[in-house]
Amino acid sequence: MITSAAWRGKRYAVLGLARSGAATVRALVASGASVVGWDDNEGAQSAVWKQLKTDRVEIGSEPAFTTKDWVKFPIDLRQFDALIVSPGVPLNRHPIRTKAADANVSIIGDIELFAHARAELPAHKVVGITGTNGKSTTTALIHHILGTAGIPARLGGNIGLPILDQEPLPEGGVYVLELSSYQIDLTQSLDCDVAVLLNITPDHLDRYDGFAGYAASKARLFAMQSKGHAAVIGIGDEASQDVAKQVSRSGRAEDLTKIAAGVCLDQSRWPALQGPHNAQNALAAIAACEALGVDQASIDRGLETFPGLPHRMERVATRNGVLFVNDSKATNPTSTAPALSAFKDIHWILGGQAKTNDLDACRPGFPNVRRAYTIGQAAGLFADLLKDEMPVEQSDTLEAAVQSAAAQAAAGETVLLSPACASFDQFKDYEDRGARFRAAVGAL
Repeated sequence: MITSAAWRGKRYAVLGLARSGAATVRALVASGASVVGWDDNEGAQSAVWKQLKTDRVEIGSEPAFTTKDWVKFPIDLRQFDALIVSPGVPLNRHPIRTKAADANVSIIGDIELFAHARAELPAHKVVGITGTNGKSTTTALIHHILGTAGIPARLGGNIGLPILDQEPLPEGGVYVLELSSYQIDLTQSLDCDVAVLLNITPDHLDRYDGFAGYAASKARLFAMQSKGHAAVIGIGDEASQDVAKQVSRSGRAEDLTKIAAGVCLDQSRWPALQGPHNAQNALAAIAACEALGVDQASIDRGLETFPGLPHRMERVATRNGVLFVNDSKATNPTSTAPALSAFKDIHWILGGQAKTNDLDACRPGFPNVRRAYTIGQAAGLFADLLKDEMPVEQSDTLEAAVQSAAAQAAAGETVLLSPACASFDQFKDYEDRGARFRAAVGAL
């Protein structure tokens, strides 16, 4: 667990007691701080309370604050040194933001606490990776390459274990952090030795003042960097190009490495890194590792042996010569588009809770699709959108789509679950959807 003497004797409020919130409470208490915590999930509150029952922790004071009604926060925030909130709390429309401002209390997240603790950790480096799509794969790939090179590394942030729950690295280690825009919003002083931006496309706009506000959140990762620290930026979209220009204009042109779209790479030796989006992910990881001083031989070995991540173009099985691929993490059309370009002769399963009313981002891959099978709330909408483009079936359920696609696919073809939608209409989350796909394939 990462702790800090700087937190000793201080008093913190923690809003949200899921994984990162619970880890935050544990780290603060272990450091000698006092904590008051809330969560609108009584189970989460109870779990933290049972684990850390101490006079320095108070969980779920009455009347309990809930994000459901967003009122009745009974505690005077002026008694706290900081308010630590979960990235899931929508600060743009949550009254806690105004209450904290009135009390002159800063709102931060667990990544900012990690930034505060860095001075007490053995000498290390930090890589921060952000972007609308590809963050998890690129973060895991950098971590894998570092391991291949024999460099101690920790994976954290928006992936894996919360960073505060992990043991500090020995001297010379590298913390590799996937950072969502929400986490960056709650961070003020994280000076990454290497900061990576993959892309910026419309997403999470309910949390920002338009697309410009969302893009500005991503750009803050580079604004927090010191001169001389590496900035790796994909320039395949206009918003990311603007961030690269901002870095260059700030007097850091020598720190900047641009990842150009459309660069040809031989990906044949990287089985888990197929498709144009993974070409960009690989280029970003290569640039980041080079900035960290990793030798080329280790980088090559890491690319070749990277196992990939579940639910991201995951090769589930081959049945009668048909490849079944789980890309359940593709929750919007932009993230589905690369998968449609990575395979030929596709039987495409898509649908769920639609984030857009069109599939225009997927259009370049339409020639690769043999037949589409639509599921979930968007089944009818997507069937109508695709009926003039390709053969399409409105399957409604994932299991029915898998059975139909398996019956019609020929050897050498691919059955691809890449939904272009959120999963919450029929599943707990995208991981549950991917697991159900695996089960349906296994039942064939």
